[in-house]
Amino acid sequence: MHNNSEERICNNRAPGGLGGRRQTVGEADLAPARTIHVMSTTASPQLDARVIAFLQAPHVASLATLGDDGTPHQAVIWYRLNEDGTLLVNSRAPRRWPAELARSRRASLAIVDEGDGGRWVGLACSVVEVDDELTRARADIVALAHRYGDAAPETIAAFMAQQRISFRLRIDAVHDHLAGD
Repeated sequence: MHNNSEERICNNRAPGGLGGRRQTVGEADLAPARTIHVMSTTASPQLDARVIAFLQAPHVASLATLGDDGTPHQAVIWYRLNEDGTLLVNSRAPRRWPAELARSRRASLAIVDEGDGGRWVGLACSVVEVDDELTRARADIVALAHRYGDAAPETIAAFMAQQRISFRLRIDAVHDHLAGD
């Protein structure tokens, strides 16, 4: 496109909407850029203190993966920021997103402040470890249940009876929407 514009399809079919016609959005119409740290393939970005504090809070995350055909898939997940700067995520197996994550080794996460939807952090991540050893994967989900305040005995018993899988994700890029912190 010309003039640093972006072309986007609008599927708004409401009265007055564009009904699927193409709309050109100029650079001036786009939201101002936020801090984005793009990293090499071997190291995670240096997270600043406010991003670390935000990620240490028990916010839920939306994790996005891609299917074999390129179709995006999202799931709401629990996560934990590890001391080494990686993220722990865990799922029941088999499910779609863990299979896609194991295959593609990449994911995108959006972690939103439940009290202020305008405060959020976006992460591009790569898998550095897949752990399908049942005892460890179950211990991971129990630790996450405690982190998120959902560690009732019946919840823990259900998790301990499930097939589980854990992933350790390296943060490759950070998109910071914590302005004002």
